[in-house]
Amino acid sequence: QVRLTESGGGLVQAGGSLRLSCAASGRTFSMYAMGWFRQAPGKEREFVSSITWSGGDSTYYADSVKGRFTISRDNNQNTVYLQMNSLKPEDTAVYYCAAKPIQRGLGPDGYDFWGQGTQVTVSS
Repeated sequence: QVRLTESGGGLVQAGGSLRLSCAASGRTFSMYAMGWFRQAPGKEREFVSSITWSGGDSTYYADSVKGRFTISRDNNQNTVYLQMNSLKPEDTAVYYCAAKPIQRGLGPDGYDFWGQGTQVTVSS
């Protein structure tokens, strides 16, 4: 079992930045691929970014955030981050952290564990 707790959401103006954090319980954090997803009102949840660790980080981004968002992880702190720059109103959503066994790779599927989410609102 992995418990995930997101933080760092808030209200920001377009063009601004936020950094989301996701703290994970457990002592085997490095054995999990971690992902960020988001869900805007009235829309389906969508993949944002993911990261695995195998001696070094491998990352994967949705086209909509590529070049603006950066995912990273600190295995010593059991935490994954999402640095969000150049935010747009269309980035407004609840952002969720998720985890899956690292063997399932970087893709957007196969996540077993989910956090409660943190709200990000970008005003125009």
